[in-house]
Amino acid sequence: VQLVESGGGLVQAGDSLRLSCAASGRTNGMGWFRQVPGKEREFVAGILWSGGITDSADFAKGRFTISGVQEKNTVYLTMSGLKPEDTAVYYCAADVYVTGSFWMRDTRRYDYWGQGTLVTVSS
Repeated sequence: VQLVESGGGLVQAGDSLRLSCAASGRTNGMGWFRQVPGKEREFVAGILWSGGITDSADFAKGRFTISGVQEKNTVYLTMSGLKPEDTAVYYCAADVYVTGSFWMRDTRRYDYWGQGTLVTVSS
């Protein structure tokens, strides 16, 4: 399964941005993570197609929304009220094989990762 992300870029604080990620095959769920140099990759938001269950990190609540189309294996991350501290490389991830019992916040749940898309928020 290959993941293709798009939508990153340079924006100003307070702006909005939408990231997209399309998987080449069937997935059980998808997620978004982000990473800055020197720090661990952190969970942003995730979605399980069965039941349409979503989860998001505390910093994302009220500003970021995850959505998607299961039939297209495509997930979106709509970000609003962006802050300079949101600057990071954003990675899309896909849960394909349902191994283990990790919640969507755990990177170990995911089997495939995108190449990442850079989001830069200027002040």
